[in-house]
Amino acid sequence: MSKRYKKEKKEGFFTKVVNTVVTLCLTAGMLWGLQACSGVNASADTLKFAQVSDVHFLEKGQNTTFKMTGESPRLLDDAISQLNSYQDLDYIMFTGDLIDKSFEKELRAVLPHLEKLNAPWYFAFGNHDRCVGGYLTTLVYLDMLRNSNPNFKFKKAYYSFVPKKHFKVIVLDDIITNEITSNGYIDEEQYKWLKKELDTSKNDTVLIYMHVPIIEPFTSPNHKLRNAGAVKSLIESYKNPIGVFQGHYHAAKITQHNNVLYVSSPALVSYPNAFRVVTVTNHKDKVTFDFEWKETNEKVIQKMAKMLVFGTVIYTGEEKDQSGTYEISK
Repeated sequence: MSKRYKKEKKEGFFTKVVNTVVTLCLTAGMLWGLQACSGVNASADTLKFAQVSDVHFLEKGQNTTFKMTGESPRLLDDAISQLNSYQDLDYIMFTGDLIDKSFEKELRAVLPHLEKLNAPWYFAFGNHDRCVGGYLTTLVYLDMLRNSNPNFKFKKAYYSFVPKKHFKVIVLDDIITNEITSNGYIDEEQYKWLKKELDTSKNDTVLIYMHVPIIEPFTSPNHKLRNAGAVKSLIESYKNPIGVFQGHYHAAKITQHNNVLYVSSPALVSYPNAFRVVTVTNHKDKVTFDFEWKETNEKVIQKMAKMLVFGTVIYTGEEKDQSGTYEISK
């Protein structure tokens, strides 16, 4: 009697072990299946940011034949309201011409608007942000930004930071400050610095922000980057995924050259009065860039702005230049 009891007890123990193993396997299989069905990559990591360009803020300005500078405070406040509706933005990048006239009073006037942003915000210089011989120099501008923005700690007009693991942000200053021009240029010192930054980021997804574009959305000899060829060759010599985000032309255009994505974004101050929200996701074998096109809710202003331009498509771009997904293989 006792022997049979021990045998049954022994068989019950092994049954429990087998059942536990089977349960664990089934659970793992279910989790894998759920991830496969939802398209989620367990190793993926994501960065989400907004690019706002060419705000051209003017506290008491008037509309011109091209820019709605008289409405620039309202357009900016609407953009800030929309941006604050997102709960998952890692940061917001302003890619130049934050103010329309390079006066300290204009920068001082726009900063309280930007202080309402919930997400950290950063800045790349535009040609309207500084003027030759003016008081609002690079050092004064940067000092005012640091005093107003707790996330802005940089002492140079070009800088870099790591927003998340596996991502690298590089902000360039391609504004010419020793002559009156709308052209841009990357000087030798900054070029060497850029190379060093790219050398140390070969295993990262790199996001570069600048005002004057490397690849123009349309041809404009008076607005181009004078040494665009050299800068483009340098960037494209690296094989990791790179996104280059630009402004200046007030136009939308996305161009992909192998592992480099060149993104020109529209202006907030002129038609189509829009900005971008971008989600970048690192997968095991690729990186995806998901673009969301955001237009102003100030539709009366937008309608007026549209009447000021002769051809709208040159500024809005095609559908592929606005929203959609782009992939870069690793």
